[in-house]
Amino acid sequence: MANDYGQQSTLSYNKYLRVADLIGLQDCRSDPQHHDELLFITIHQAYELWFKQILHEIDAAISLMGDGRLAAAARAMQRVVEIEKLLIPQIHILETMTPISFLGFRDQLNPASGFQSMQFREIEFASGQKHENILNEFRADEFAYGRLQKRFSSETLGDAFYAALRARGFDAPAVVESYDEQKRKEAYGKRARAVLEVLTHFEDRYEEFQLAEALLEHDEYFSLWRSHHIKMVERMVGTKRGTGGSEGVGYLKATLDKKFFPELWEARTYLDTRHGGAGCPFAGHKETGDTESR
Repeated sequence: MANDYGQQSTLSYNKYLRVADLIGLQDCRSDPQHHDELLFITIHQAYELWFKQILHEIDAAISLMGDGRLAAAARAMQRVVEIEKLLIPQIHILETMTPISFLGFRDQLNPASGFQSMQFREIEFASGQKHENILNEFRADEFAYGRLQKRFSSETLGDAFYAALRARGFDAPAVVESYDEQKRKEAYGKRARAVLEVLTHFEDRYEEFQLAEALLEHDEYFSLWRSHHIKMVERMVGTKRGTGGSEGVGYLKATLDKKFFPELWEARTYLDTRHGGAGCPFAGHKETGDTESR
């Protein structure tokens, strides 16, 4: 690569990471500029970079499961979990702002809202929480809508996991869109029994076990992020409506009980060392998870 003088330019740290571009992206809107707005933008841009990496790892995990490489898929998901562990304390940096300081520039954010984070919704979709009403919220944003449409119609982590179990001899059926409620419950029960088999014989099924644990941790830490985020929002603005018109804390609290992989949680209820978990009453059992997400 030559510079304006025809000389070969040397790759440097700043050039490789495009630091000049990166530090020019924090465009504060308050006038005069509010001191804390830079922090707010920096935190959320950092989130979006980490969301990009999470999606990169999720896509890798789904592909690796399809190739039967469950150990490698588990490693990809373990990286996702470590990133999510980092994202939780990052929330609390925002709490170094006082509520009155945040209100000093909050109105400048309208009508933007965290609800509109495309990549956050991509993570939800790729993890199994797919809702058409959420997809439709992005119709006016051609770029975001296109990406979310693709995620909406693509294989999820759960789809890939149970397909990988089937490939290894487990009775872990997929859920077909046309299934009625009874067939969904039956498929759910069989998947939960397959997970129970993995948990009960984890030494013999160690690759499956490691992957199941990594998926469960992803579910757990994503939920913990939601919980910490809710408390931060409530601490800053109480129960005010969101800047994008959402219900604010009320909406956020409604998301807390959602699970990406309810069968992974359900199976633990029926673990029993006396008989290896045999005969657990899953058939026809009411799903505890988010049925709309599958």
